[in-house]
Amino acid sequence: MIFERFYHAGLAHASYLVGCPGAGEAVVIDPNRDVARYLEAAAQHGLRITAIAETHIHSDYVSGARELSAATGATMYLSNEGSSEWKYGFEHDPHVKLVQDGDTLQIGNVRLDVCKTEGHTPEHIAFIMTDESLSPEPLGAFTGDFIFVGDVGRPDLLEQAAGLVGTQEPGARALYSSIQSWARFPDHLLIWPSHGAGSACGKSLGGVPVSSLGYERLTNWGFKVESEDEFVKEVLSGQPEPPAYFAEMKRLNKVGAPILGQLPTPAHRQDIDLLTPDPNRVVVDFRTAPEFAEGHVPGSLFIPLARQFVTWVGSLLPYERDILLVAANAADAERAAREMAMIGLDRVVGWFGPAELSAYAASGGALEKTQLGTAAQVNEKGVVLDVRNASEWDRSHLEGARHIPLGSLARRAAELPADTRLLIHCAGGTRAVIAASVLQQAGFSDVLPLRATYAEIAEVHEPRAAAN
Repeated sequence: MIFERFYHAGLAHASYLVGCPGAGEAVVIDPNRDVARYLEAAAQHGLRITAIAETHIHSDYVSGARELSAATGATMYLSNEGSSEWKYGFEHDPHVKLVQDGDTLQIGNVRLDVCKTEGHTPEHIAFIMTDESLSPEPLGAFTGDFIFVGDVGRPDLLEQAAGLVGTQEPGARALYSSIQSWARFPDHLLIWPSHGAGSACGKSLGGVPVSSLGYERLTNWGFKVESEDEFVKEVLSGQPEPPAYFAEMKRLNKVGAPILGQLPTPAHRQDIDLLTPDPNRVVVDFRTAPEFAEGHVPGSLFIPLARQFVTWVGSLLPYERDILLVAANAADAERAAREMAMIGLDRVVGWFGPAELSAYAASGGALEKTQLGTAAQVNEKGVVLDVRNASEWDRSHLEGARHIPLGSLARRAAELPADTRLLIHCAGGTRAVIAASVLQQAGFSDVLPLRATYAEIAEVHEPRAAAN
């Protein structure tokens, strides 16, 4: 048997290829849009991808199932669990085969048994894998967003991200029931989840790539609670705020994402007139914070090309507008465009470099500046704005500060005073600069992001009256 795990750090997403050399066939489980990596791996092992298995309708990235099927002709095995409102909208595609609890996929000597695991979503399924050439006993399970290392899937996303009111508690109770039903499986069953540490699909995911059901029974809180009510209370508390783009992902993956053919490579643009502010375009600048602060296109968003890049572009960029990138070089621009395509931001129309910014300024185009502050400046006159997540705020916050999480800032900017300096802080300084760019885009002129850690700021902060 051939087994490969693929991990996308920006999405904290794991997908898998399993092949049978004797049959020359392979199946890919929960692929993302970067299908070239699966094709290359299959070719290296002399395998043909004939099947694509998906655990559920994903909410955190664009599924690559249709993309990979278009490239290979492989059959997509999609869940037929859940009521009619949870079905895939492209179920009549000739390459789709709907499966449900008890069904089987056969790839040579490798058998995948479908197991209903509702809770994270109503249609969620897992695939129990057996290598029949070695043993009739199952080897492991592809658990999707059902069982993680150290955690279980969150059942509140349909309500919190997609707005389906009244679904989170029934989902939590269904998840508890699904977990209890796995008492029938042996301790040695390996667990291959679809996400690792950093994913917003749970609250305490571990970074280990594989676990066992026996180990999770010993260590995973979801297996150790003593009652269903206790489980429901625990699983619905302390979950991270879902990024704003999750609702769009759920919709797109349900109806079927467009097929790209290949991930985009943005063109290097030199027509600097495109940098003139336009309501039909948005400019994303992911140079360093000091470079952005020194001078950027008015109204552009600063989003660094780091681990949380996907989260912030998905939360802050509109899906209905063209996107222009400002990058230090072509490699960064290509990487950014590929990352954005992973969550369906496909309207990248080109990128500009430092030379084009200089030409824009020389031609009379005004560049906007952003002052960067220090920890000590938190005590200057103005309103302290904390843009950390709710869980961070709950643990500790500055007396008198206002709190608006970064992901909510664009739609809640009107709650802030326009005639007072905004002293913006986060946990380390990066989100504060992103927030400053969001507020400048919204028309705020006096913003001061503090480039310091929360501990540094808290140490020198002098409490003030609560902000209105």
